[in-house]
Amino acid sequence: MQKTINGAMLKSMFTTAAKLLEINRQAVDALNVFPVPDGDTGTNMSMTLQSAIKELVKCQTNKISDISDATSKGALRGARGNSGVITSQILRGVCSTLGKANEITTKVFADALMNGASIAYGAVTNPKEGTILTVQRMIAEHAKSAHRRHKDFETFFTDIIEAGNEAVNLTPTLLPVLKKAGVVDAGGKGLVIIYEGMLKALKGETVNADLAINDNASAQSSMDNHIDIMSLGNIEFAYCTEFFVTNLKKQTTLADIERFKEFLMTIGDSVIVIGDLEFVKVHVHTNQPGVALTRALELGELDKLKIENMLEQNRALMKQYELEKKPIGMMAVSAGDGISTIFKDLMVDQIIEGGQSMNPSASDIADAVARINADNVFVFPNNKNIILAAEQAKSLVENKTIHVIPTKNIPQGFAAALAFNPELPVDENKTNMIHALDTVTVGQVTYAVRNTKLYGFELKIGDVMGLDNKKILAKGKDVSQVTIDLIEKLRSVEEIITLYYGQDVSEKDALALQQVLSERYPDCDVELHYGGQPIYYYYVALE
Repeated sequence: MQKTINGAMLKSMFTTAAKLLEINRQAVDALNVFPVPDGDTGTNMSMTLQSAIKELVKCQTNKISDISDATSKGALRGARGNSGVITSQILRGVCSTLGKANEITTKVFADALMNGASIAYGAVTNPKEGTILTVQRMIAEHAKSAHRRHKDFETFFTDIIEAGNEAVNLTPTLLPVLKKAGVVDAGGKGLVIIYEGMLKALKGETVNADLAINDNASAQSSMDNHIDIMSLGNIEFAYCTEFFVTNLKKQTTLADIERFKEFLMTIGDSVIVIGDLEFVKVHVHTNQPGVALTRALELGELDKLKIENMLEQNRALMKQYELEKKPIGMMAVSAGDGISTIFKDLMVDQIIEGGQSMNPSASDIADAVARINADNVFVFPNNKNIILAAEQAKSLVENKTIHVIPTKNIPQGFAAALAFNPELPVDENKTNMIHALDTVTVGQVTYAVRNTKLYGFELKIGDVMGLDNKKILAKGKDVSQVTIDLIEKLRSVEEIITLYYGQDVSEKDALALQQVLSERYPDCDVELHYGGQPIYYYYVALE
């Protein structure tokens, strides 16, 4: 029986947990309360954990402190969605305690679980019971007594997992919306799977799953600045050196050329040495161009030499970058090429792909913000499941201040961007943007992915649904009719109705719907824009 955990085992526990969660990702996704095709709790938690493993594999030691630090930082950078952010905070608390221990016992792990619960609760402004937070807290509370009964980790983990499953089954009684939907909390279920993966590692069981731990930008910026500050880092090797080696000496061999290449790698980087015994092209970034040239003369004659001072180039670019800097910039999360085009027209500086089913990570958001040449950056998450990740991005960006405007959907993002005035100070712009969110009433039209009863509707797979930010307001079989019914439920005294149609709606059908609404509401302006968004047939904005 294993009574202590060393660094190697801890690394295995985190990795196996990530693999088991990835295998069960879709099952956790399916527990989404709304039966819409964007249940992404499992996906967000899995990608967050895989980001932690990506950082963990870079760790060259088995020191508990190093492993804990790498796991915590990796989860922080890769946190996606509310569930992913909370998972990262649980890991942060757990790893903080484990990293201070020379030897991990069941008591130490119990303390770590409690710290994980405390940190996670503190990260959420208004924590709700019946969620992943509850499950973590109940596991931690049970662990406080379990460690006294179990000094070996296998029985300890078996015990706390049983408590975790009981907590998951309890979530519908604590959160009425879960009970209505007939599901347990998805985040809580995902958390128990993580601990089940750790137990498998302790038992020596293997889990086979492919983890995306290679560099892989899931949310790419769609816009470029005049100068990319990300490329203006510290220059380690100052001189870009290029030349040809011609008329090679008779005694020169291919092995000599290969040794020359290996030598260049010891005095610089970005090494390219290609050619044969007739002709060789050379490229290297180095602080010793003379040494590179002298060594090359041993092979043959030199031709077309070019040496550029990259330090001077970098200084010139930095100077231009500073001249172009502005006080305020904007960044938005967007799904759909039409939506992105509208944000560009509203002078948003950076756009990253994301939304339902593909929440960008805190790191994705931070990288996009870092590319904006401004001291203050307003971030529009445009999805309630991305707001926490945007807040977490604040700790990942240096020398800039991030201001998260809590936009929960695309029309709110447009309203916030429209409220921006570059001549006003930051605080006044922020106030105006937040007030702008209340000027727009938003609806969304999508389809059901499972049979359920919710908010008085009996839904079957494929039914079209009209939703506001909180509940289902309309359902049917016809997209246009459900959209009309939704607008009727949402409308009060608004004068403008704006439709953004998605990738699964034809322009012909969208124009026909616009005509019907114009005739139905002659006192309103009915505007139509191509959004190109997935999953949602229409975004509807009433102003």
